[in-house]
Amino acid sequence: METVLGKKAKAKSKGSASAKGSASAKPNAPISLRVAAMQAAASPRISGPAPGRPARPPVPGRAYAVHPDAVETIMRAEHGDPFGVLGPHETAEGQWEIRAVLPEARAATVVIGDTRVPMERRHPAGFFVASVAHPQRPDYRLAVEGWDNTERTRRDPYEYGATLTQAEIDLLRDVGNDAVQRVLGAHAVEIGGTPGFRFAVWAPNARRVSVVGDFNEWDGRRHPMRLWQDGGVWELFIPELKKGGHYKFEIRGPDGSLLPLKADPVAFAAQQPPETASRLEGLPSPVWRDQAWMQSRNALDHRHGPISIYEVHLGSWARVPEEGNRYLTYRELAARLIPYAKEMGFTHIELLPITEHPFDGSWGYQPVSLYAPTSRFGSPEDFSEFVNAAHEAGIGILLDWVPGHFPLDAHGLGQFDGTHLYEHADPRQGFHQDWGTYIYNFGRTEVSAFLASNARFWLEHYHLDGLRVDAVASMLYLDYSRRAGEWIPNRYGGNENLEAIDFLRKTNEATYSHAPGTMTVAEESTSWPGVSHPTYTGGLGFGFKWNMGWMHDTLRFISKEPVHRRYHHHDLTFGLLYAFSENFILPLSHDEVVHGKGSLIGKMPGDRWQKFANLRAYFGFMWGHPGKKLLFMGGEFGQEREWNHNQSLDWHLLDDPLHAGLKALVRDLNHLYAATPALYARDTEAAGFQWLVADDAENNVIAWARKGREPGEIAIVVSNFTPIVRHGYRIGVPMPGHYREAFNSDAEGYGGSNVGNYGGVDAVAEASHGQDHSLTLSLPPLATLILVRRG
Repeated sequence: METVLGKKAKAKSKGSASAKGSASAKPNAPISLRVAAMQAAASPRISGPAPGRPARPPVPGRAYAVHPDAVETIMRAEHGDPFGVLGPHETAEGQWEIRAVLPEARAATVVIGDTRVPMERRHPAGFFVASVAHPQRPDYRLAVEGWDNTERTRRDPYEYGATLTQAEIDLLRDVGNDAVQRVLGAHAVEIGGTPGFRFAVWAPNARRVSVVGDFNEWDGRRHPMRLWQDGGVWELFIPELKKGGHYKFEIRGPDGSLLPLKADPVAFAAQQPPETASRLEGLPSPVWRDQAWMQSRNALDHRHGPISIYEVHLGSWARVPEEGNRYLTYRELAARLIPYAKEMGFTHIELLPITEHPFDGSWGYQPVSLYAPTSRFGSPEDFSEFVNAAHEAGIGILLDWVPGHFPLDAHGLGQFDGTHLYEHADPRQGFHQDWGTYIYNFGRTEVSAFLASNARFWLEHYHLDGLRVDAVASMLYLDYSRRAGEWIPNRYGGNENLEAIDFLRKTNEATYSHAPGTMTVAEESTSWPGVSHPTYTGGLGFGFKWNMGWMHDTLRFISKEPVHRRYHHHDLTFGLLYAFSENFILPLSHDEVVHGKGSLIGKMPGDRWQKFANLRAYFGFMWGHPGKKLLFMGGEFGQEREWNHNQSLDWHLLDDPLHAGLKALVRDLNHLYAATPALYARDTEAAGFQWLVADDAENNVIAWARKGREPGEIAIVVSNFTPIVRHGYRIGVPMPGHYREAFNSDAEGYGGSNVGNYGGVDAVAEASHGQDHSLTLSLPPLATLILVRRG
């Protein structure tokens, strides 16, 4: 909880508490100093009539009282300036009126020290007023007697001055700044020794915004907020609120209509679906034990290091069937998933979106609360413990992040203040036809800043190690999945989304600047140039890009019967024409095992043994190919049925030797990969790759050399994609030496036929394939070999 050092605001001026320039504290100063500065300069103005209504002239000799019309609009929750009516108001020298909306009260009293002043009910729905003589702005409490005859004493939110500055609000337009999570949302603060929550929300077109929750019976009359006109931010400090409560915003749109209750766009926690309220938590302050990891992370060079990513949907990796098929919690996943990934040799776990989302069937890709880890698996503290456990095990955590679109749910961002605030108004720009979702208006700086700040939030506050950015192609192209006439060209007449491009560049610059050692990864399915190139060279600034072309080509090849593969050999070789144009990750993701596509093992041709042999050979081919690796959960042991987000993976399959053998193969590939610089150190450099056999389509044999950064670091990858053993197959190699058979996908322990090369082969001085030295190998059926040179 952040502590505010100042006292409650004193009424020194007649200006609105939200007037510009009302404080001199720097925008990045602690909340304590900023609030103290605000309170020194700001106070609610003397009450007057409701906006747009004539004032009642003051009567000589009488204190100026609140206008009845203002009371009516306050009680209808329609007043645009609640601080102009509620709280303490000096009506004459040394004379104060204290006004409060207390619908729950049978009677109410103002308590100042030992003095109790009864309040008068001025409206039957619960508007109370007390006249108090006091030489200065009174420090008071409200004693509220409920209809059950019990009395509760509490602070009045309307006795406090503003808690924001105009400078802070201006930062909400700075794309790449982290002001959104510091300024907006519900923050636990302390003002004048009183703890509570400060709420702030961007809703510039609303007529009125109130905080509603289980602390005020969801009554919009009780806690209307103060508006900062320049910036459109509404804010309110509610004293004595405790963590754990639930809240939303009640918003009256520009036409006066009451909107569906809205979840906080910057909520740091949310109710578990199907409930939709935001939860009072405050800005996360996890207890971290990963200092060593974070220090070493800062020096990482991902392009030249091993990266093998295990893509996971937390809700279906494993469940607890004996307890109603419930989810594992974050802490249970830390105890089970993290050690499993460590044993399997994965360097990273990539989480399908865990930002709060209402519909399980979206897998997280239709998020509502981008700043809240989903409550399906526990609290924000539980999630941070999951990250701690991963880092203690030496595993990085990546988040699948969705800035390209958001759902239509009534409590979400759509039509947030009664206007198209976050989304484009024109459906040709603001609506995804494929997914039935809204598209963010990246041209609005507050929206781009909201998203860029969110990217930083996950990397900095939760120590995540990278973001995989979903559906980048849909953001880059104005005509993405649209026919002629269904899209609007940019100002140059082209189909490029210039505002989205600018947003992506600024976000990447911000994340790499403020979270060194992290990575951003684009899921981008087109030939857009420079996706993973620096922004200063004209690129988009991502660290990596998914190689979707490689995935489609090679899956198409491996799904063919071996007798037909000779006609599709180019599917294996074509990817090398562009393999070094980007920093690529080779993805076998969740998208390849859903929507009727079946499982990876289900794509393989042949009988049962051949299916497993094909997949083993394909995995060896993939781990030997240039590019970092990504595999969706279940693929590592040959999940047979298509992935279902409502069910656990079929872990019982590991009782079958073929499934267990496939799992052992992926484990050994990962460990070999991490231990062999030739397989990763020059993934993004053409000089790290050399074709040896590229044209033997007749025999379905392909071979290449991978080279590390040190002379003599060489690995030879050979794949035989026919079910025929080929003895005496000669392959040229770049250097003499002994080539250890470090991996053979046909090994008996993996379920293979155990054809091999007795642990290794010496190169001989016999020219082949343009090389001065060569190896004579036995190629197992439907298998991949990786041979690592020893000097």
